Amino acid sequence: MDTQFDLIIRNGTIVDGTGSEPYLGDIAIKNGVITDAGKVEGTAHEEIDALGLLVTPGFVDIHTHYDGQVTWGEELTPSSIHGVTTAVMGNCGVGFAPCRPGDKGRLISLMEGVEDIPHPVLEEGLPWNWESFPEYMDSLSEKKYDIDFAAQVPHGPLRVYVMGERGANREPATENDIAQMATITKEAIEVGALGFSTSRTLNHRTAEGEPTPTLTAEIKEMVGIARAVGESKAGVMQVVSDFKENESEFRILREMAKESGRPLSVSVAQHHRSPVGWRKILENISAANEDGIEIKAQVCGRPVGVLFGLELSNNPFSTHPSYQAIEHLSFEEKLERLRDPSFQKQLLSEEPILDTNPFMRQVFKRFNDLFIMGDKPDYEPKPESSVAEIAKTRGIDPMELCLDVMTAGDGKAMIYYTFLNYADYSLDPSLEMMLHPDTVLGLGDGGAHCGTICDGSFTTHMLTHWVRDRSRGERLPLPWVIKAHCQDTAKAVGLLDRGVLAQGYKADINIIDFDAMELHRPEVHYDLPAGGRRLMQFADGYVATIVSGEVVYQDGQSTGARPGRLVRGNQPSPAKFFGSIVA
Repeated sequence: MDTQFDLIIRNGTIVDGTGSEPYLGDIAIKNGVITDAGKVEGTAHEEIDALGLLVTPGFVDIHTHYDGQVTWGEELTPSSIHGVTTAVMGNCGVGFAPCRPGDKGRLISLMEGVEDIPHPVLEEGLPWNWESFPEYMDSLSEKKYDIDFAAQVPHGPLRVYVMGERGANREPATENDIAQMATITKEAIEVGALGFSTSRTLNHRTAEGEPTPTLTAEIKEMVGIARAVGESKAGVMQVVSDFKENESEFRILREMAKESGRPLSVSVAQHHRSPVGWRKILENISAANEDGIEIKAQVCGRPVGVLFGLELSNNPFSTHPSYQAIEHLSFEEKLERLRDPSFQKQLLSEEPILDTNPFMRQVFKRFNDLFIMGDKPDYEPKPESSVAEIAKTRGIDPMELCLDVMTAGDGKAMIYYTFLNYADYSLDPSLEMMLHPDTVLGLGDGGAHCGTICDGSFTTHMLTHWVRDRSRGERLPLPWVIKAHCQDTAKAVGLLDRGVLAQGYKADINIIDFDAMELHRPEVHYDLPAGGRRLMQFADGYVATIVSGEVVYQDGQSTGARPGRLVRGNQPSPAKFFGSIVA
């Protein structure tokens, strides 16, 4: 029998990614492209019955850090097990190209410090078969992956490549330095980089505790590179900033977007020290857009959460002398010591040494922002479930409660620290940010923060919490959430060939059992190079994830298919070839 299609998905509830209401229908695929959506006649080599299931576009995650993982692995997990079919890496100004041979250690230290990817993992895993950015792209193009991904030019490596020690030490760039960085950036975009990224936050430091090389880059450097992005007639820009001097800092972002004529996005979240400061940033972004300067805020729908535990990078006792004395022991040996009553007494009597770990200093002031991570994670916990309130109810010190949690059961319990986006003990500010016309969903950080953060599951959480389960306020419509994670994110980075279920679009698709969808508790795996540790989080409900027409995950398990590739540069809308399919 002659077959017209490679795959037909039949009888699904189609949520097409445009924000339109769901409808019952079929999707036909041939040669990795959607050929029809609606009622499909004909036959295919393979058919999937999606009756009672959601059929959505694959999610496009524009904020990941798989720069190392793509060089040694074929699976971009955890993102790909959460319905992501395209991941954009190279964010926050960190990455591994361009790189002179003598600077490899410096870039490893930068990635280790900023994104918590252990040094031995990077040292063993990175092949370093490149120096220039085009060579890096060529290296990645030789491999096959579970999903697609795209790269950006990171400012940190770029600055070190051009300026050497001066760049690493944050010295001002000369006109010649800026010209060289601009030339390399333009060349990178011309060979397929999606854009340029940079970091301007003190939260980002090298493994030795030094600020990132780009922290204090002056406006002439930032604008000089941005102009090069504009000259390429393609590409986007991504920035992370502290906004401590809001007006002067925003002036740099505004000038970068204005002088380049290209889209710019900046990370925005609620900080507990300034619970409404994000509103002023969004006001400035709105004003820029009204003036024809395209800037968006990258925001997310849950707290940016740091995890503490005995297997993880930090726990509440990491800065205590007695714990530091046993830190080198195996997990089992540490757990045994922590359960010893005399050791516990000593540990609880000590003062932490905070001069070597300034991050932990604020933790001891924020026990009301620490929550016990349950088997079914609660990402909008009530104030009364905090470590501070539970300890108060039990009549014990919060640190004693933390020790009880860490030593209970198998010793693998985790404590969830709502670092950002939870100053009001509510996600209503996140809701307001997400609904703002000048924002886009991001900040999942898949591939990074291997022992501290597990937010690559943002896509799944948006469906389970915001569409179905939220009980503490307004929910979001399903078509809105799918559009936000598909068409909107794809458009934000110029990937106009995906994110919509319509004729001519790339056949990247999720088939979802929405009623069965559930996020599991994060867990630690030791599957990185050199036996390195990373946080993983799994979910139920993904019946199939399809990339370029091939099923890559079925019921949460990899099929072994590897249709994913490096995406080089902006991709045109199928509307150019098939007419105006979607607005």
